[in-house]
Amino acid sequence: MEAITLQRVAIRPLRRDDLDAVVAIDATSVGYTRRGYFVRRLEAAMREPKLHAQFAATDDRGLAGYILARVLEGEFGRRAFELRLEVIGVRADARGHGIGSSLFDALSDHGRRHGIADVLTQAAWNDHRMLRWLDAMGFSLAPVHVVSCDVHGSEYVPERDQAAATVDDENAPHEIDYGARRGDFERLARDAVDVRAMEPADLAEILRIDRSITGRDRQAYVRHRLAEAMEDSAIRVSLTAQLDDFIVGFVMARVDVGDFGRTEAVAVLDTIGVDPKYAGRGVGHALLSQLCVNLGALRVEQGETIVAPHDLDLLGFLYSVGFRPSPRLAFLRRIE
Repeated sequence: MEAITLQRVAIRPLRRDDLDAVVAIDATSVGYTRRGYFVRRLEAAMREPKLHAQFAATDDRGLAGYILARVLEGEFGRRAFELRLEVIGVRADARGHGIGSSLFDALSDHGRRHGIADVLTQAAWNDHRMLRWLDAMGFSLAPVHVVSCDVHGSEYVPERDQAAATVDDENAPHEIDYGARRGDFERLARDAVDVRAMEPADLAEILRIDRSITGRDRQAYVRHRLAEAMEDSAIRVSLTAQLDDFIVGFVMARVDVGDFGRTEAVAVLDTIGVDPKYAGRGVGHALLSQLCVNLGALRVEQGETIVAPHDLDLLGFLYSVGFRPSPRLAFLRRIE
């Protein structure tokens, strides 16, 4: 057996010129190339460096591993800043030598220096290799519920789009063509609620609704999520709802493939809000119903979100529209 010589490993911030090596390492794990996903993650970090933590491990052979995380600043009702560990990868010939641990140490140190106390992540219940690594890094089950729903609606895919690019393809559209098969979309939209794609001009009304629900001014968080909805997701799926010529509700969601080891496109719901003055008028149901129709047209088969265990109203609402406990588990690691 050929002897393996351990080489000196250095940890540094991930750079744009690491892209090809990152994509190659990832492809050896998942079996195909997810270049589009990593391009979006790296570009997002360049635009908003304070909201991302991305590190590389290098040895004499080049890039040996990488870790990508994002700062959570208000998703799912959170009040404290947290790090969301999205992706970690190690070159095949470098595994088993503590590179993943060194990368996680760099991420933890970044959190300490920026006053962040927790790292959150997810894994499928049967991803045994990842579960063993999370256990070794000191993660435990997070006190949240991960819920998901099957999206039914593939029958709404226009025939001319049958051979369209997938979500992670660089040629994929960056927003839905709401003019295509308009009759189908209108037929399934709720009778009295006008649901349309979210636009940057909606910011003021979204902030108003968010303040009326949370009692806090989360302008920075809402601005960042709106920017992500417009620029950072593979496909734009965030929506607003109108009644009486006013925006009365919104859902911020993103479609991507890659986070937490996913190999298929998933729509992640970050925030949903309905103006309390319009509660009970079906606004939330209309938003999620239209979202599912649109996702079905894009061949996205899963929706997912995280709910705090004490938020029984939101959990009950999501269950009423088809969400169920997810086969994915959420994990938490305190940064000491």
